[in-house]
Amino acid sequence: MRGIDKRFLAALLALGLLGAACSSKPSTEATGDDVATGECTAAETPVITFAAYSTPREVYGKIISAFQALWKEEHDDQNIIFQESYGGSTTQAANIVNGFEADIFAASLGPDIDQVVDAGLITSDWTQQPDGGMVSSSIAVFDVREGNPEGLADWDDLTTDGLEILTPDPASSGGARWNIVGAYGAAMRGHAGVEEGDTAGAQELLTGIFSNVTVLDKSARDSIKNFEAGNGDVAITYENEILTANKAGLPDEMVIPPSTVMIENPVAIVDKNVDKHCVREVAEAFVEYLHTDEAKELYTTVGFLRSTDKAEAQKGGEGFPAVEDLFTLDDIGGWDQINDEVFGEPDGVFTKAFAEAQA
Repeated sequence: MRGIDKRFLAALLALGLLGAACSSKPSTEATGDDVATGECTAAETPVITFAAYSTPREVYGKIISAFQALWKEEHDDQNIIFQESYGGSTTQAANIVNGFEADIFAASLGPDIDQVVDAGLITSDWTQQPDGGMVSSSIAVFDVREGNPEGLADWDDLTTDGLEILTPDPASSGGARWNIVGAYGAAMRGHAGVEEGDTAGAQELLTGIFSNVTVLDKSARDSIKNFEAGNGDVAITYENEILTANKAGLPDEMVIPPSTVMIENPVAIVDKNVDKHCVREVAEAFVEYLHTDEAKELYTTVGFLRSTDKAEAQKGGEGFPAVEDLFTLDDIGGWDQINDEVFGEPDGVFTKAFAEAQA
């Protein structure tokens, strides 16, 4: 298989063991906190450490600024400082587990939040937030060269011999796993040249696709930058990445396969850290703000992200094309089932497909 490190499967098994990161708070942080008793003294200027997956950097810049202004207006001119960190969603989850003291985690997908839950750092039920904890959605699409010279239209077109595909690394990127689930789910729903429910056919499709993958970048944003630098014939990516590129005047062209997955993006408070830093009030207010109409408008108009409502996301409108068959994770069994059937070792559909693609 061209250009891919054959240690990938081992890395995939070690999703929770990725590199650690450390954080330091500036001098405005509360001091003298008694974490053991739950008592703390809030800083005059609270500091929120915000960790997010790579692609919504632009919209979070706008949302954070809007929230800071609103908080200042409603809290006697108090300023809030945000320290922002962006990277592959799964890498961010591992970093938090390994010591990066994020107060809020904006992930690409629920299982990355659950890594932090399993580590005991998130103790509240993040799914009880409005919209099940989801703040935005997107879809898995193809970024093709101007004019679509390869004539790509569906997932099975990605198996064409000689095609060069970019997609991020599922060992570090939530977007990568969404791309895999997009192809798998479409196949299992009877699209992309596969009979409905044909697991072997879905595996064959994934083998064909990953036989053509030339680069596995560490994040979706890195992958799209690599494509825009002239590498590859097509990148599998988030819809919002292509719309962001188009807004910037770049010639990225989007192809939406007939059947694709609704990418749902959650945000959660990291309870242990907000209590340690004495910023729970601010953190909770920010996460609540993400579900307001004002924030949703920014997600749509700045971040080019779709509604959290499936019917709204599917029908498109306001600059978003309609999708013929848009499915959610729940439509194909949910993450617990997908993690076992698709990414499980040694018999997951993708695990076997990837090994065969390397052979």
